[in-house]
Amino acid sequence: MRDTSAVLITGASSGIGATYADRFARRGHDLVLVARDAARLATLAERLRSETGVAVDLLPADLTAEADLVRIEARLRDDARIGVLVNNAGAAGHGGFLDQDPAAAAALIALNVTAPTRLASAVAPRFAQAGSGVIVNIGSVVGLAPEFGMAVYGATKSYMLFLSQGLQRELGPKGVYVQAVLPAATRTEIWERSGRDVNTLQGVMEVGELVDAALQGFDRREEVTIPPLPDAGQWQAFEAARIAMVPNFAQSHAAERYRASP
Repeated sequence: MRDTSAVLITGASSGIGATYADRFARRGHDLVLVARDAARLATLAERLRSETGVAVDLLPADLTAEADLVRIEARLRDDARIGVLVNNAGAAGHGGFLDQDPAAAAALIALNVTAPTRLASAVAPRFAQAGSGVIVNIGSVVGLAPEFGMAVYGATKSYMLFLSQGLQRELGPKGVYVQAVLPAATRTEIWERSGRDVNTLQGVMEVGELVDAALQGFDRREEVTIPPLPDAGQWQAFEAARIAMVPNFAQSHAAERYRASP
């Protein structure tokens, strides 16, 4: 990553996105901030310009709206100053799968899956050609835990993990770093927007602590950063078990346990 790279952050008007903006600004990076709430973006930008002296460009946009998404894609393709993309914008579903309106589920997928995929796709060729650049994808530990019962939301976050790992394997050799960040419950507005009271939850991390931990993983060039996980060995064992299965998938016949007589 070039020291002078600008950082484009989606969902930047509050919570995790706004905190990333603050931290990158204090590291001396110019910012391009994307969110729906233009007024809150403007307030944040004014504060960061005053406190840090960095340049802050604002791109109010709804990433589920085609015209807005196309506009952000173009900025990522054309602005060579941008060396970091933080795919943070997202939402959480409300209720179980049987309670979820199909249109709401589709909107969730559009924001949590389609938009970050298209933004990464817009910037990846430029990064690969330059031999540098960073894509940070904000996922969730829910993507590893169907036990939490958030089927569609969890599936979107599982996708973000898979996308990040796949991109790291493809783009890493070309000089591009891809990080997946998997928060657990974090004190942001996502809970209120999904109809839940964050104060009723246990183990809620403050957003500043979450982002500071994620940036430690960023500085270490971790492929997957799970700030609330006490024992990194658990993730390493999980990955080792997954990788050990891979050679066994290439079989011409069904496993013996499926061919045995009943």
